[in-house]
Amino acid sequence: KKGGVKYDELMEENALATTTKKGGVKYKTQEVGQLEKAVAENSDELDGEQTELDAVLEYLSKLNDQCVAKAEPYEERKRRREEELAGLKNALEILEGEAIGFLAVKSVHRHQ
Repeated sequence: KKGGVKYDELMEENALATTTKKGGVKYKTQEVGQLEKAVAENSDELDGEQTELDAVLEYLSKLNDQCVAKAEPYEERKRRREEELAGLKNALEILEGEAIGFLAVKSVHRHQ
């Protein structure tokens, strides 16, 4: 009887352990499914966020190009300065010519 009782106890323990482990496997399988679903959703969200971040960084780069002051090369400053001086000399010549014409007209009116 003792051997049969021990065998029965051992069989009950094994049956209980098997049931417990099967329940654990079932729970773990469900958990794996939920985690895989969460990973897929988070991956999609990450892709969307990365796309948005890339667009924002590209826009920021364009803004920086527009807003950050860049040193103008010396040759460009020199060329612009020479153009400005030439324009001012031309304006001065025009004004001097008008002044001479004005004085000549005024002089003609005085002598009459």
